[in-house]
Amino acid sequence: MGSTPHVRSYYAFSAHAAPERPALAGSLDCDVCVIGAGIAGCSTALHLAEKGLAVVLLEEQRVGWGASGRSGAQAIYGVAAGQAKLERLIGASGARAVWEVSIEGLALIRELIARYSIQCDWTPGHLAVAVKERHVRELEAELHELRERYGYPSVRYMPREELRVTLATERYLGGLYDSNSGHLHPLNYTLGLAAAAEGLGVRIFEGTRAAGFAANGSQVRVRTAAGEVRARYLALCGNVYLGPTAPPLASKIMAVATYIVATEPLGAERARRLIANNAAVSDMNWVLDYFRRSADHRLLFGGRVNYSGLTSFDAPSATRARMLRVFPQLEGVRIEYAWGGDVDITLNRAPHFGRLAPNVYFLQGFSGHGMALTGIAGKLVAEAITGTAGRFDVFARIPHGNFPGGAALRRPALVLAMLYYRIRDLL
Repeated sequence: MGSTPHVRSYYAFSAHAAPERPALAGSLDCDVCVIGAGIAGCSTALHLAEKGLAVVLLEEQRVGWGASGRSGAQAIYGVAAGQAKLERLIGASGARAVWEVSIEGLALIRELIARYSIQCDWTPGHLAVAVKERHVRELEAELHELRERYGYPSVRYMPREELRVTLATERYLGGLYDSNSGHLHPLNYTLGLAAAAEGLGVRIFEGTRAAGFAANGSQVRVRTAAGEVRARYLALCGNVYLGPTAPPLASKIMAVATYIVATEPLGAERARRLIANNAAVSDMNWVLDYFRRSADHRLLFGGRVNYSGLTSFDAPSATRARMLRVFPQLEGVRIEYAWGGDVDITLNRAPHFGRLAPNVYFLQGFSGHGMALTGIAGKLVAEAITGTAGRFDVFARIPHGNFPGGAALRRPALVLAMLYYRIRDLL
């Protein structure tokens, strides 16, 4: 089968040149087969190759075609569920272990960029901003928790007066700034990971859908349209795109559509006035807005999640309207790119890692925190496969429920829940 080109996004427009890899034809043997060439899959393959294992990486479309190459690209600490919920799910020690992995995930991005000379515009800084007074209280409580309970020194509260100097908008009441988080060009980062993996011997095949697999004792066989991969281990890193390849995983996640627009280049000074410290920004609403500056002085603005699965509304116009609510001074600025993608969420908003068999690993459910977590997740899989499974198993202990209603009813049920949260955002 052929692969589908990347969506027409700003990221695809500004991506570094990358080879078109062939589809798999015939049979191959390896130590580990990885399915899905986003950040999770490329990181898994890279870390396994660093340990000397022979790896085959299968991608149905192109490297970075899914969420990894389309996202808001905000690499931030923690998990979407929050530390308090994690403590209820797996206890205080487990929650702390997950926290430490997430912080290592941020360091790992910088480490891999430096080690493999990946040109992806890494920029430090993230601002979580308050729209309501209750958001201010939540941010102040989070600041106390992160500093006092988790010993995390890089966060500080930014009051409204300072925030108005930093962001050219009257919309926000305060913010929590983290100098350790940041943002980057996600497609170029993913392409850089893939190139690094290939440099260590990983064989990557694009346009190759995994039709299914069978795990039998010490071997896993992965079927494709024109071939087969025989491996000792399998790592499933396709998230919402796995589909029928791994049916037991589908009920644990929901694909949620979100949309981004990129303005025309604004010029260095005009872009700087919008976000003076060049941080990535996201608000505290459930249906959140998120935005940042690009390296060539555009504003990238995202939001308007769609839980219904319907695409009849005008996503570019809706996202532009949200942008103008924050930055009305951009009225008249041209939108050059508009695109969407799917976020894989779990019911509890915690990541979902585990095994379908002793030699079949999976990673999914990053719930909007994938930019930092997917890379370190691949490292944890590599650790587990090579005999050190402790950190992976902490994540595997997090309990996950099925979305209610089965395939037919779970999306309508979630739409009703989302309506509740949208109304709550207005209160």
